[in-house]
Amino acid sequence: MPSPFPGMDPYLETPRRWTDVHQRLITYAADALQPCVRPRYHARMGERVYILYPPRAIAPDVFLIGRPQPDVGGRRAREPAVTYAVSGVAADMLAEADVPVLLRLPPVEVREPFVEVIHGDGEVVTVIEVLSPANKEPGEGHRQYRRKQEQLLNSPVHLVEIDLLSTGLPTIAIPPAERLFLPPHRYLVSVRRGPDPDNFEVYPIPLQRRLPRIRVPLRAPDPDVVLDLQAVFERCYDNGGYADLVDYRQPPPVELSAEETAWIDDLLKGAGIRS
Repeated sequence: MPSPFPGMDPYLETPRRWTDVHQRLITYAADALQPCVRPRYHARMGERVYILYPPRAIAPDVFLIGRPQPDVGGRRAREPAVTYAVSGVAADMLAEADVPVLLRLPPVEVREPFVEVIHGDGEVVTVIEVLSPANKEPGEGHRQYRRKQEQLLNSPVHLVEIDLLSTGLPTIAIPPAERLFLPPHRYLVSVRRGPDPDNFEVYPIPLQRRLPRIRVPLRAPDPDVVLDLQAVFERCYDNGGYADLVDYRQPPPVELSAEETAWIDDLLKGAGIRS
């Protein structure tokens, strides 16, 4: 069953689903590009790995919960001696505090895939990034992404950035002030060509539109190849089985304008999903 939306499905923006969506988008984008760029080029998947301290709500986490155990003498283990004031006089004594619950927040290893288009001699020609929630939140994920983005912007490598998340920090390389000149949009795709660093080819995407067919640059004088993001998303949706998992009777997990809310309600009612 296809998504009821003509383009991006906002119900998939929830962080607990996005890890799977992200992996599939990268995989199927590389698959779609491969026959178009061979034999002179090859589409390869790379991976960026970093650790989040403490873990953010970007994926389900396991927390170890326990209580201090009593020792042989009956006193609670590892209970520290404390200094506190009684009637203005400090006294060292063993605190008779209530027993806390101990939570351990383990660090989370985050793996973010991306696509590299490699020329036959091993040169990286184009990098395609699909942004994740961690890239758009303050913290290590955002810093890591920005560092790589800056390196690419200062190189001759072409950079394609695909942002299908409507919340979070503005992270795509387009300066925020320049975004004011764009038409109204919810999602954004940017293509920055390495030899032309001051110009961006931008695809602003309203919720009501299909995802665009974008031009992916190669090494001059080879022509661009076209990546149909809507076709990639539809394959992702079908193979991910998201129709079985999403409850479209509920509102999406993102903020919507009044116009978008009314449009979604009409769309889902027309599809027979809502009454």
